[in-house]
Amino acid sequence: MKADGSYVCGRAGVDMDREQAKEAARQVGLTMLATIRTHFGPLDKIDYLVKTLGMVNGSPDFHDYPYVINGFSELMSEVFGPEKGVGARSAVGMYLPGNVAVEIEAIFKLR
Repeated sequence: MKADGSYVCGRAGVDMDREQAKEAARQVGLTMLATIRTHFGPLDKIDYLVKTLGMVNGSPDFHDYPYVINGFSELMSEVFGPEKGVGARSAVGMYLPGNVAVEIEAIFKLR
C-alpha cells in the first residue's frame, strides 16, 4: 500500500522497471510490519521469519523475480537481523488480481 492507502499497481517489465518493482516489494514489507504491529503489538514478539512466498506481477519476458523480492527480504534482514530475518524463500511471476505489483505471503514464528 501507498501512504494514501491505495495499492502499488503495475506489471514489472511493462509499467515499472525492476528497481520500481523491488521498491514495491519493500513497501509490501513495510505494510506487513505495520499490520503485524497493529494486531500483535511490538515487533520483538517475532522470533524469526520462517518462509516467504513472493509473487510478482510481471510481463512474460520479465525474469528478475528473485531480484524484486529482495526488496522484501532485505527489509526483513534489516529489521530482524540476518539470523532471524532471512528464511526459506520462493519468488514467482504471475498475473495478480487488481493489477497489484507485488503480493507476499510470509510466515513468522512468534514468541
